[in-house]
Amino acid sequence: MENDLPPLEVETAAHPEYAVIWLHGLGADGSDFVPVVPELGLAETPAVRFIFPHAPYMPVTCNGGYVMRAWYDIISLDSTSRRIDEAGIVASCEVVRQLIEREKSRGIPVDRVFLAGFSQGGAVAYTTALTHPDKLAGVIALSTYIPSPALLTADSAGANRAIPIFAAHGTADDVVSPTLGLTARDLLLERGYALDWHEYPMPHSVCLEEVWAIGQWLVARMGQTG
Repeated sequence: MENDLPPLEVETAAHPEYAVIWLHGLGADGSDFVPVVPELGLAETPAVRFIFPHAPYMPVTCNGGYVMRAWYDIISLDSTSRRIDEAGIVASCEVVRQLIEREKSRGIPVDRVFLAGFSQGGAVAYTTALTHPDKLAGVIALSTYIPSPALLTADSAGANRAIPIFAAHGTADDVVSPTLGLTARDLLLERGYALDWHEYPMPHSVCLEEVWAIGQWLVARMGQTG
């Protein structure tokens, strides 16, 4: 999967010890969540590098074939399910895995790399984190869903069987129904994952209370892995 732009990067201080790879939603780009970084309330120590990649342009079937940035094609959707292109999910997961390896080559161990994503980006973050062969620091899944439970096989979950998960959803979300978020939550709890679930009275977006909670969660997780 080729892209036209390199990821955007924001470092909270020099010499980062942790990385957060943050994926945007359908139709947005890597700049979408850059303004969130200073609102997280992170201290200068430990320093964190935030990486914001851009999804490639592709036709999106459920939007009449309109070409936009997307991590995978959505063929059809309703309030309780999505029919998606699994090959596109796998390709985007590979892009994220390459970014993880890039951080490793820059001196940040894989177990200090967090994955984060909103909406479609959250679906890729979920899938990548829960199938990655090396232990990651955690995953942040916002207003999203698990796009293909069939990809989450028992064999693929080994290294990240106990990965910390921060998941949040708006109760008034009319784009990704809260039902989809709750289905993902219930699936993960049934499989024994450590899930920190949050709900907020908002539409398909993020709110300041949620951003503060993410910042506190990151600080706590970095304390545990440090």
